[in-house]
Amino acid sequence: MPGNDIKLRDGRIVRSEEPLNLEMPFETVESFITPTKSFYVRTHFPIPKIDRDAWWLHVEGEVEKPFAIDYEELLKLESLTVPVTLECAGNNRNFLEPKVKGVQWGLGAVGTAEWTGVPLSVLLNRAVVRSSAREVILEGADHGMLDDPKSPPGELRFSRSVSLEKARRDVLLAYRMNGNDLPPEHGFPVRAIVPGWYAMASIKWLQRIIVTDQPFAGYYQTLDYSYWKRRGDVAELSPVTELQIKAEIAKPAQSDKVPANSTVRIHGAAWASGDEIVRVEVSTDGGSTWKDATLLGESKPNAWRFWEFNWKTPTAPEKQTLVARATDSLGRT
Repeated sequence: MPGNDIKLRDGRIVRSEEPLNLEMPFETVESFITPTKSFYVRTHFPIPKIDRDAWWLHVEGEVEKPFAIDYEELLKLESLTVPVTLECAGNNRNFLEPKVKGVQWGLGAVGTAEWTGVPLSVLLNRAVVRSSAREVILEGADHGMLDDPKSPPGELRFSRSVSLEKARRDVLLAYRMNGNDLPPEHGFPVRAIVPGWYAMASIKWLQRIIVTDQPFAGYYQTLDYSYWKRRGDVAELSPVTELQIKAEIAKPAQSDKVPANSTVRIHGAAWASGDEIVRVEVSTDGGSTWKDATLLGESKPNAWRFWEFNWKTPTAPEKQTLVARATDSLGRT
């Protein structure tokens, strides 16, 4: 469990108070669906206070029929419930050497919930998207000033874009999490869920959907949540989008003591961007040799897969380094 110097709130590690950032201790992972009270919280600005009865979602931009919809009307539209794993793009940042700026997450800025909501395609069809459209900007109600010399002057709202194809394929406008109304820290009354992408794309406190014929160049699309990508001799900033394949060990946790000359269960989760996890391997010698773990449960798109491995521990006490790696259906490891 987290050390004595780490502050906890409702069982989660407090990474910052203002803005609120809470991490799930990953060693507590037991169930495929992460309980809402355990789910990590990522915010960039103060959590907006929104009156559900005064809330409107505006659909505008490169559409023939712009409109606004309120909460009650949204709930009357066709809905889906899907399990989706969300991971912060900065998950595991605490392990980087040298240290880099940002929230110092350990292993637990990730979780899987059942999200209920309306497919974004339903609203786009109602608005009648023009043939010139390329992207869909999702804008949240959270806003504030940034302490970054590269940020624009004045207040900034948190917004990101997805391609029109992705928006139509599987983006969900969610109003329930694990069967209940979204809690304020998870985006009440409505948030986007962008399956298979890092969670900064799953905009919370959603208030505007803007269809555009230009690539979106907002702060959180270009200067933050972006990386340098090379095209021949040219380096260009590219937005972070799809989840990278990853396996994490829940137990034994860092610095745990386990009995020598016994069988110890190693378990954890693995995930990728929309592709199936087909193999997890475990090394008990720091990566020199690998053995197959057992995949648990059934494979579900855009959701993590649990796994376990029974480890015969050394006969004499010593320090061991455990490593897990996953392979997906596209052969990425």
